[in-house]
Amino acid sequence: MPNVNVIRRMQFNSAHRLHNPEKSDEWNAATFGKCNSPNWHGHNYVLEIGVVGEPSAETGYVIDLGELKKIANDRVIDKCDHKNLNLEVDFMRGVIPSTENFAIAIWNELADALPSGTLSLIRLYETENNWVEYRGE
Repeated sequence: MPNVNVIRRMQFNSAHRLHNPEKSDEWNAATFGKCNSPNWHGHNYVLEIGVVGEPSAETGYVIDLGELKKIANDRVIDKCDHKNLNLEVDFMRGVIPSTENFAIAIWNELADALPSGTLSLIRLYETENNWVEYRGE
């Protein structure tokens, strides 16, 4: 049977500040610009989660999308929605919350939690024009 990639799209809102505490305030301001605001800034994130595998002979599913939604809500969305990534999200502690690092952290939260299929993609849109993709590589 061929492999199929199933993708679930979800949305949430979070605030963050891009800041490297090992660098000077001047370096951070020059490097991150407005994203270094000490008063934070927010994004309306769009998250796409890809799961690849063979469809089950019993159900025709690679993964039950309702179950994927529940896992993603428990492990990512509920922890991040309307939260400050720098201060309130356990899996982002000590990590500069760039979209790149955030996508990797989301992967790490989900990779071992799936009941079927294999995590194949995290696509995280920070804006409609800026997004990252991470494939566990």
